[in-house]
Amino acid sequence: MSEWSDKASAMMADLQRERDELRVKLHLAKADAKDELTKLDAQLDEKMAELKAKVASFDKDGDGKVLDDLGDATRELAGDIQKGFQRFRERFQQ
Repeated sequence: MSEWSDKASAMMADLQRERDELRVKLHLAKADAKDELTKLDAQLDEKMAELKAKVASFDKDGDGKVLDDLGDATRELAGDIQKGFQRFRERFQQ
């Protein structure tokens, strides 16, 4: 083979190897994304259970704190879930 042909073959082999490496990375990223989403699902279920428990335990004597307590619990829950979603987005936007 000529020198040009050898260089072209080497370049094509490098491109194929790089493509294969990217496919492996993509596969691993999909697995990581699935694991991360599974964790977020579990966290959401846990937080929803906490919120339900808090709502069930609120003082029902009409002292006016029920709405404040419910609002605080809801904001906390939403904040926790939003942080998890943001971490998920940041991890897979790279």
